Amino acid sequence: MATDRLLTTVLGLFQNVHDAPKTDQILGTTVSLLATLTNPLNISLLTSHFLSAHAIWHPHASPSQTCLRVMSVFSTAALRVRTAEVDGRLSHTIHGSEGWARAVARGADDRSARWQHLLCLTGVLTGFEGSHRQSLSPAMRRTLEDAVARAASIALADAKETNSPEPTRTAVAVALTYAFPLLSEQARASIDADALVPAALESMFGIEGLDGGMFIGADVNNDLRVDGLGLLEWPQTSPSFVRLQHVSSRPLVRSLGPLAKMAAYAIENAKSSQLVLHAQDRLLSFSTQLMQHWRANRLSQLEPLDVPAHLTQGTAQITWPIMLQTQKNIMFACAFVLQAVVSRALLDSRISGHSTLATTTASKTLLVLRNLHFISSRPGNSAFQVYSFIYLGSIDILTKNGGACVELLRQMFPPSASIGQVPLNALDRVLDLFYLSLAEHLPLSLTPDACETLIVRPAMVYISPASSRAMPTLRMVELFEAAHSAVLSVLCCPQNAPLTVKLVPPYAEILFESFPSRISARQFRMATKTIMQIISPPFPISATHPELAETLLEMMRFRADTTAGKIPLPPGPGESAAAVAAQESGEPAAMAAPMSEQTALVLAMIDSLPFLPLSIVEDWLTVAAISLNKVEDPDLREVVKRRFWDVLVSGEMDVERAALGVAWWGTRGGREMVLFGPAHDSTRSAPLMMSGAIVDEVERGCKL
Repeated sequence: MATDRLLTTVLGLFQNVHDAPKTDQILGTTVSLLATLTNPLNISLLTSHFLSAHAIWHPHASPSQTCLRVMSVFSTAALRVRTAEVDGRLSHTIHGSEGWARAVARGADDRSARWQHLLCLTGVLTGFEGSHRQSLSPAMRRTLEDAVARAASIALADAKETNSPEPTRTAVAVALTYAFPLLSEQARASIDADALVPAALESMFGIEGLDGGMFIGADVNNDLRVDGLGLLEWPQTSPSFVRLQHVSSRPLVRSLGPLAKMAAYAIENAKSSQLVLHAQDRLLSFSTQLMQHWRANRLSQLEPLDVPAHLTQGTAQITWPIMLQTQKNIMFACAFVLQAVVSRALLDSRISGHSTLATTTASKTLLVLRNLHFISSRPGNSAFQVYSFIYLGSIDILTKNGGACVELLRQMFPPSASIGQVPLNALDRVLDLFYLSLAEHLPLSLTPDACETLIVRPAMVYISPASSRAMPTLRMVELFEAAHSAVLSVLCCPQNAPLTVKLVPPYAEILFESFPSRISARQFRMATKTIMQIISPPFPISATHPELAETLLEMMRFRADTTAGKIPLPPGPGESAAAVAAQESGEPAAMAAPMSEQTALVLAMIDSLPFLPLSIVEDWLTVAAISLNKVEDPDLREVVKRRFWDVLVSGEMDVERAALGVAWWGTRGGREMVLFGPAHDSTRSAPLMMSGAIVDEVERGCKL
């Protein structure tokens, strides 16, 4: 009788709106009643009135929060019922967990909307089957899964017919975020994917989700303070941080990963290709807003790795990490959605079969990645397969159309290239880094003029000696390397031979000026090796300008023999990781060995030997051997000797050059020069004599 009176009281409380504590009490009592009522009819009655209760669905409550709480009521009640059944305390009148589930499902009647039915059914499903509990029979679980999928599709259809998307979209998003991992593939396929795509995306980026990313923007500036040491402080109690925490605690933001996976599934299975393009446009719009809001934040002006040094201890340990983690979650969610878009662009013939549409899709995807690069450029944030697939897949599509490549580069063209100066704002440098890294992949699809204007010109801003005056941060090192890679990719293209002739001399000069102050020995060797390949056979430039190869070699020889430092160089930033990568990729061991400026130059000469014209191979074998023996440090000299031998025997040389190398080593004194120095060269130690002269090779001794 006490339970019946409590049921009557709760049903009465459902009719009016109450304050938050009273509402919490009503929800708790509802859970208790659902788990303890013994009459299935009362369970159905309570469910019916609860789903339509004014006390729960009042206009001042957050829709997503309310949906989650309603779902939690049924999930918690289901879990209690299952526990009571296992313990033998469940009334026999309910007929077990499945009987209780049927009683609850009967309460989802015409008094409430379909989206409310969805919340109820999802709560029951997660309560019984979540966390691998397997409380229901296979038949009952299939029935419940089908009911969830059918309720979701009908709710989305009703919202479209009545032109009132909210709160239906929010309810569907909240429910399916939790139900999707539990649904079979058959149940998922029965959901209307075309209707789910806009609902999922609006839930991600709308008011109940990320809300355009405003919480990372200019509002933070109002709360930043400078302490006595000149450090920035962003207090935990500041309105902007409280708002960040509020957004992060929203149900749809807290479960952003599962929501993004659900959206990706809907995009992959949508029947309409146009919906895929609309989804990409929505993502591009959001990412643009997010980057603009971040630009308005004063913290965006600082280098990411240097930010902690400019913050107070409390800010660096509490508020700032939460900002970074929120941004990271956003990037991962966007990556899941982009993966689905790129997959459709590759597999959907209605997109991939239309050249303009395919390249436009790829361009927009790369623009989204550019907008998010202030997040992905932080260490480790882009080191996952989904990001690589999106990036490289989009580039693959884009490079099929040279005009689209030009258009995209013009759209992204960095302002720094126009003024010829490294930008002061860290965010602008991040965008320049993305531009240069992308440009490196595109020269084969561009004309020489486009390469010079859109790739070489922006790269020279960071390569030129003037850029060395900028602060030598890790980001500047990345930009410097990206700029070199972009220029080398242009020089490698056969169609750019006239441009190569124009660029090689000044570029080589810049390269020598930059070593060893701005680039490591390993980077210098790789760059010079690439240039030597470009200006040697079979590239056409070697026929029109045969002097370039020897000129570059002579520059290396002269510096190695005269002004080069002989003290071992310290490893540069990331050199240890680069050495490991070099070894894993099969690069010579000398790449990872310690070296001085002098040995790096000699090794660069040796690296170039496999590419030289046949007519000068033997001469430069001799010159390299002479320079080798001018290395005074025996340990460093041994590294060079091993590399010399490696070039001769490892197969780097083709057959003709290898034959010349063997002859030089065996019969032309090469072995003696490399191992013992020029003084032991047997070809040079014999005195000059007239042909046919009689020489005593062995001093005659006395025969007495």
